[in-house]
Amino acid sequence: MRYKPLGRTGLYVSELCLGTMTFGGGTEGMWASIGNLQQGDVDRLLRQSLDAGINFLDTADVYGEGRSEQITGQAIRNLGIARDEIVVATKVMGRMGQGPNQLGLSRYHIMEAVKASLARLGLDHIDLYQVHGFDATTPIEETLEALDTLVRHGHVRYVGVSNWAAWQIAKALGISERRGLASFVSLQAYYSIAGRDLERELVPMMQSEGLGLMVWSPLAGGLLSGKFDIGNEKSGEGRRAGFDFPPVDRDRARGAIDAMRPIAEARGVSVAQVALAWLLHQPAVTSVIVGAKRADQLTDNIASTQVALSADELAALGAASALPSEYPGWMFDRQSVTSR
Repeated sequence: MRYKPLGRTGLYVSELCLGTMTFGGGTEGMWASIGNLQQGDVDRLLRQSLDAGINFLDTADVYGEGRSEQITGQAIRNLGIARDEIVVATKVMGRMGQGPNQLGLSRYHIMEAVKASLARLGLDHIDLYQVHGFDATTPIEETLEALDTLVRHGHVRYVGVSNWAAWQIAKALGISERRGLASFVSLQAYYSIAGRDLERELVPMMQSEGLGLMVWSPLAGGLLSGKFDIGNEKSGEGRRAGFDFPPVDRDRARGAIDAMRPIAEARGVSVAQVALAWLLHQPAVTSVIVGAKRADQLTDNIASTQVALSADELAALGAASALPSEYPGWMFDRQSVTSR
C-alpha cells in the first residue's frame, strides 16, 4: 500500500480508501439496495482494511440516514484503533430531518451537522470534512466562513469538497485566499475508465491549484466488475440491480471492459482489478474509494494495488476509453503554443 499527501497538505493517506456507503443501510429503500452491513461484518472489513495498510475511511452523515457514521465509529472503538492511526472523512449537506434548515450548506446547518456527526462517530474531531454537493441557495462565503470556524475551533482538521464544478471550486479557493479562510484541500468526485468527464475541466483545475482527488464509484456502481451483461445488468444481484447509479454510457463501458478483459486474463487478475489499477496510475488521483459487502470483494479490490500496468497497456486502455473531442478543448489543442 502506497501513501500520498492529500493535496498540498502534510497529511498522508493510503491510495485506497475504505468507503462506508454499504454500512447500516436498513431493510428498504435506496440505502438497503446499496448495502446493509451491520456491526460484526463492518468490524471484520475494517480489520481487513487496516491489515492491508488502508488508513483512510470515508463516510457521510446521509449514508444510511446516519447509521453508517454510527457503525463506523463503533468499529473503530471495537477494534481498539488509536485515533492517530486513521484518517476519518465525512460529509455534510444532505437532508437530515424534515425541517427547512436540516439540509444545505448554511452556517446553521453546518454547525448542527458537525456536532451530530461527531456524536455518531464518537470522535472529538473529523480529519476531513467535505461539503457533499453545491447549495445554490447559500452564498459560498457563508459556507466557507462556517468551515473555517470549525477548523479554528479544532472540530475539523481539513476541509474538502465533493461534486462541484471546476468554476465553483476555483471561485471558492479565491474567496478563501482573499479572506484568509481555511480552503479546500481535496475534491471527491466520480471517475472511472468508463467515465472520464472530470478530465476536461476538473483535473486541470486540481493540478493548477494543488487539490487532492478522492475517487468515488471507481467501478461505476459495479458495472466495470466484468460480471454484468451490460444492457441487462438489472437482472443480476449487484448494486445495479436495485440502484442504477451513477449514469454510465453503456457503449463506452462495454468498450472499456473489452479492452480490460484481455489484460486481466493475461495477468490472471480480475477485470475490476485492472479498472482500479488504471485509476491508481492516473497522476491526478490521490486515493480511490472502494466499498464492499464481502471480504472477498475487498480482497480483490486491495489486490489492485499490486497490478503495475505497462506503458503499452495504459496506452491501449487510454485509447479505448478516450473522451470525444469537445469545445473548447479542440480549440486549445489547435491554438496551443509549444515553441516560439
